[in-house]
Amino acid sequence: MRKFRKGKTPSYHLITLSQENFSFSEQYRTLRTNISFTKAGGGLKSLLVTSANAGEGKSTTASNLAVVMAQQGKQVLLIDADTRKPSQYKIFKRDNRRGLTNVLSGQASFNDVLQATTLDQLFLLTSGPVPPNPADLLSSPEMAAVIRQAEEQFDQVIIDSPPSLAVSDAQLLADLCDGILLVVKSGSAELDQVRRAAEMFSKVKGQLLGVVLNDKKVGRKERYYYTYNDE
Repeated sequence: MRKFRKGKTPSYHLITLSQENFSFSEQYRTLRTNISFTKAGGGLKSLLVTSANAGEGKSTTASNLAVVMAQQGKQVLLIDADTRKPSQYKIFKRDNRRGLTNVLSGQASFNDVLQATTLDQLFLLTSGPVPPNPADLLSSPEMAAVIRQAEEQFDQVIIDSPPSLAVSDAQLLADLCDGILLVVKSGSAELDQVRRAAEMFSKVKGQLLGVVLNDKKVGRKERYYYTYNDE
Protein backbone atom coordinates (compact mmCIF):
# COMPACT_ATOMS: atom_id res chain seq x y z
CA MET A 1 0.00 0.00 0.00
CA ARG A 2 1.23 3.48 -0.83
CA LYS A 3 2.70 5.79 1.83
CA PHE A 4 0.84 8.83 3.12
CA ARG A 5 1.74 11.79 5.29
CA LYS A 6 0.28 11.52 8.76
CA GLY A 7 -0.59 15.21 9.21
CA LYS A 8 -2.13 16.94 12.23
CA THR A 9 -3.32 15.43 15.49
CA PRO A 10 -7.05 14.50 15.44
CA SER A 11 -9.71 16.35 17.45
CA TYR A 12 -11.14 15.60 20.89
CA HIS A 13 -13.96 13.60 19.24
CA LEU A 14 -11.53 10.69 18.95
CA ILE A 15 -11.66 9.57 22.57
CA THR A 16 -10.23 6.18 21.53
CA LEU A 17 -7.00 7.89 20.47
CA SER A 18 -6.67 10.67 23.03
CA GLN A 19 -7.70 8.54 26.02
CA GLU A 20 -7.24 4.94 24.95
CA ASN A 21 -7.61 3.53 28.48
CA PHE A 22 -10.68 5.61 29.38
CA SER A 23 -13.91 3.73 30.09
CA PHE A 24 -15.63 5.19 27.03
CA SER A 25 -12.87 3.85 24.81
CA GLU A 26 -13.61 0.44 26.28
CA GLN A 27 -17.24 0.82 25.24
CA TYR A 28 -16.16 1.23 21.61
CA ARG A 29 -14.02 -1.89 21.91
CA THR A 30 -17.06 -3.71 23.29
CA LEU A 31 -19.04 -2.51 20.28
CA ARG A 32 -16.28 -3.83 18.02
CA THR A 33 -16.50 -7.23 19.74
CA ASN A 34 -20.30 -7.31 19.54
CA ILE A 35 -20.15 -6.65 15.80
CA SER A 36 -17.69 -9.50 15.30
CA PHE A 37 -20.03 -11.88 17.15
CA THR A 38 -23.13 -11.04 15.16
CA LYS A 39 -24.33 -13.57 12.63
CA ALA A 40 -22.99 -11.44 9.77
CA GLY A 41 -19.91 -10.21 11.64
CA GLY A 42 -17.50 -12.86 10.42
CA GLY A 43 -17.84 -11.98 6.76
CA LEU A 44 -18.73 -8.34 7.16
CA LYS A 45 -16.47 -6.07 5.10
CA SER A 46 -18.49 -2.85 4.72
CA LEU A 47 -20.39 -1.27 7.60
CA LEU A 48 -22.75 1.70 7.30
CA VAL A 49 -23.15 3.92 10.38
CA THR A 50 -26.21 6.14 10.38
CA SER A 51 -28.89 7.63 12.64
CA ALA A 52 -32.53 8.58 12.34
CA ASN A 53 -31.85 12.32 12.70
CA ALA A 54 -28.92 14.70 12.84
CA GLY A 55 -27.03 15.25 16.09
CA GLU A 56 -27.29 11.71 17.46
CA GLY A 57 -23.56 10.93 17.28
CA LYS A 58 -23.25 8.77 14.18
CA SER A 59 -20.10 10.52 12.90
CA THR A 60 -18.29 10.26 16.24
CA THR A 61 -19.38 6.63 16.56
CA ALA A 62 -18.11 5.85 13.04
CA SER A 63 -14.73 7.49 13.62
CA ASN A 64 -14.09 5.88 17.01
CA LEU A 65 -15.23 2.48 15.79
CA ALA A 66 -12.80 2.82 12.88
CA VAL A 67 -10.00 3.62 15.34
CA VAL A 68 -10.59 0.61 17.60
CA MET A 69 -10.82 -1.71 14.61
CA ALA A 70 -7.50 -0.36 13.34
CA GLN A 71 -5.99 -0.74 16.82
CA GLN A 72 -6.83 -4.42 16.52
CA GLY A 73 -4.44 -4.62 13.56
CA LYS A 74 -6.93 -4.42 10.70
CA GLN A 75 -6.38 -2.23 7.68
CA VAL A 76 -9.40 0.09 7.94
CA LEU A 77 -10.86 2.70 5.60
CA LEU A 78 -13.33 5.28 6.90
CA ILE A 79 -15.42 6.86 4.14
CA ASP A 80 -17.33 10.08 4.79
CA ALA A 81 -20.38 9.66 2.56
CA ASP A 82 -22.30 12.44 4.30
CA THR A 83 -21.66 14.69 1.33
CA ARG A 84 -24.31 17.20 2.41
CA LYS A 85 -22.80 17.94 5.82
CA PRO A 86 -19.39 16.25 6.09
CA SER A 87 -17.53 16.10 9.39
CA GLN A 88 -14.83 13.43 9.28
CA TYR A 89 -12.28 15.84 7.81
CA LYS A 90 -12.87 18.06 10.86
CA ILE A 91 -12.59 15.17 13.30
CA PHE A 92 -9.31 13.98 11.78
CA LYS A 93 -8.15 17.51 10.82
CA ARG A 94 -7.59 16.66 7.18
CA ASP A 95 -7.96 18.48 3.86
CA ASN A 96 -11.39 18.13 2.24
CA ARG A 97 -10.72 19.86 -1.05
CA ARG A 98 -10.63 16.46 -2.77
CA GLY A 99 -12.44 13.32 -1.72
CA LEU A 100 -15.31 10.96 -2.48
CA THR A 101 -17.28 13.34 -4.70
CA ASN A 102 -14.23 13.91 -6.88
CA VAL A 103 -13.94 10.14 -7.43
CA LEU A 104 -17.65 9.77 -8.18
CA SER A 105 -17.56 12.63 -10.70
CA GLY A 106 -14.48 11.25 -12.45
CA GLN A 107 -12.16 14.07 -11.33
CA ALA A 108 -9.83 11.87 -9.27
CA SER A 109 -8.93 8.23 -8.75
CA PHE A 110 -9.71 6.28 -5.59
CA ASN A 111 -6.12 5.87 -4.39
CA ASP A 112 -5.18 9.47 -5.13
CA VAL A 113 -7.60 10.90 -2.56
CA LEU A 114 -7.01 8.47 0.32
CA GLN A 115 -5.46 10.17 3.34
CA ALA A 116 -3.45 8.72 6.20
CA THR A 117 -4.27 9.30 9.86
CA THR A 118 -2.09 9.25 12.96
CA LEU A 119 -2.88 5.54 13.22
CA ASP A 120 -0.87 3.48 10.71
CA GLN A 121 -3.68 1.03 9.88
CA LEU A 122 -6.43 3.66 9.48
CA PHE A 123 -7.04 5.64 6.30
CA LEU A 124 -9.65 8.26 5.48
CA LEU A 125 -11.62 9.10 2.36
CA THR A 126 -13.17 12.49 3.04
CA SER A 127 -16.40 13.57 1.36
CA GLY A 128 -14.84 16.15 -0.94
CA PRO A 129 -16.70 19.28 -2.17
CA VAL A 130 -20.45 19.36 -1.56
CA PRO A 131 -22.11 18.33 -4.86
CA PRO A 132 -25.37 19.74 -6.30
CA ASN A 133 -26.79 16.21 -6.65
CA PRO A 134 -25.74 14.03 -3.67
CA ALA A 135 -28.38 11.31 -4.11
CA ASP A 136 -27.57 10.90 -7.81
CA LEU A 137 -23.87 10.46 -7.05
CA LEU A 138 -24.45 7.97 -4.23
CA SER A 139 -26.81 5.86 -6.34
CA SER A 140 -24.42 5.80 -9.29
CA PRO A 141 -22.44 2.75 -10.47
CA GLU A 142 -19.31 4.68 -9.46
CA MET A 143 -20.32 4.56 -5.78
CA ALA A 144 -20.77 0.81 -5.93
CA ALA A 145 -17.35 0.59 -7.59
CA VAL A 146 -15.76 2.66 -4.81
CA ILE A 147 -17.12 0.34 -2.14
CA ARG A 148 -15.98 -2.75 -4.07
CA GLN A 149 -12.49 -1.35 -4.47
CA ALA A 150 -12.38 -0.39 -0.79
CA GLU A 151 -13.41 -3.91 0.22
CA GLU A 152 -10.65 -5.35 -1.95
CA GLN A 153 -7.92 -3.13 -0.50
CA PHE A 154 -8.94 -3.00 3.17
CA ASP A 155 -9.95 -5.48 5.85
CA GLN A 156 -12.77 -3.24 7.07
CA VAL A 157 -14.67 -0.37 5.45
CA ILE A 158 -16.76 1.95 7.62
CA ILE A 159 -19.09 4.44 5.96
CA ASP A 160 -20.41 7.54 7.69
CA SER A 161 -23.85 8.14 6.20
CA PRO A 162 -26.32 11.03 6.36
CA PRO A 163 -29.26 10.63 8.79
CA SER A 164 -31.72 8.14 7.36
CA LEU A 165 -35.00 10.06 7.87
CA ALA A 166 -33.74 13.35 6.45
CA VAL A 167 -32.73 12.20 2.97
CA SER A 168 -32.64 9.01 0.88
CA ASP A 169 -28.82 8.77 0.92
CA ALA A 170 -28.57 6.30 3.79
CA GLN A 171 -30.99 3.85 2.19
CA LEU A 172 -29.10 4.06 -1.11
CA LEU A 173 -25.79 3.35 0.64
CA ALA A 174 -27.25 0.56 2.78
CA ASP A 175 -28.04 -1.37 -0.38
CA LEU A 176 -24.31 -1.41 -1.17
CA CYS A 177 -23.05 -2.48 2.27
CA ASP A 178 -22.93 -5.69 4.29
CA GLY A 179 -24.09 -4.32 7.62
CA ILE A 180 -25.79 -1.30 9.20
CA LEU A 181 -25.49 0.29 12.64
CA LEU A 182 -28.21 2.71 13.76
CA VAL A 183 -27.01 5.27 16.33
CA VAL A 184 -29.62 6.60 18.76
CA LYS A 185 -29.02 9.43 21.20
CA SER A 186 -30.33 8.64 24.65
CA GLY A 187 -33.08 10.92 25.88
CA SER A 188 -33.67 12.73 22.59
CA ALA A 189 -34.60 10.17 19.95
CA GLU A 190 -38.33 9.52 19.43
CA LEU A 191 -39.20 5.82 19.48
CA ASP A 192 -41.42 6.03 16.41
CA GLN A 193 -38.62 7.70 14.47
CA VAL A 194 -36.17 4.97 15.47
CA ARG A 195 -38.68 2.36 14.32
CA ARG A 196 -39.21 4.16 11.02
CA ALA A 197 -35.47 4.32 10.46
CA ALA A 198 -35.06 0.62 11.23
CA GLU A 199 -37.95 -0.32 8.92
CA MET A 200 -36.32 1.57 6.06
CA PHE A 201 -33.49 -0.96 6.04
CA SER A 202 -35.68 -4.06 5.92
CA LYS A 203 -35.54 -4.24 2.11
CA VAL A 204 -31.91 -3.39 1.45
CA LYS A 205 -28.88 -5.61 0.98
CA GLY A 206 -27.21 -4.59 4.22
CA GLN A 207 -28.27 -6.30 7.43
CA LEU A 208 -29.27 -4.11 10.37
CA LEU A 209 -26.86 -5.40 13.02
CA GLY A 210 -28.28 -3.41 15.90
CA VAL A 211 -28.78 -0.06 17.58
CA VAL A 212 -26.05 1.88 19.40
CA LEU A 213 -27.43 3.81 22.39
CA ASN A 214 -25.30 6.91 22.59
CA ASP A 215 -24.68 9.64 25.20
CA LYS A 216 -26.36 7.76 28.03
CA LYS A 217 -25.61 8.91 31.57
CA VAL A 218 -23.81 6.29 33.60
CA GLY A 219 -24.29 5.18 37.18
CA ARG A 220 -22.95 6.72 40.37
CA LYS A 221 -19.68 4.81 40.29
CA GLU A 222 -18.76 6.51 37.04
CA ARG A 223 -19.11 10.24 37.58
CA TYR A 224 -18.27 11.28 34.02
CA TYR A 225 -19.91 10.53 30.76
CA TYR A 226 -18.94 11.47 27.24
CA THR A 227 -20.90 14.23 25.53
CA TYR A 228 -20.33 15.97 22.22
CA ASN A 229 -22.08 17.83 19.44
CA ASP A 230 -22.01 15.69 16.30
CA GLU A 231 -21.44 17.51 13.05
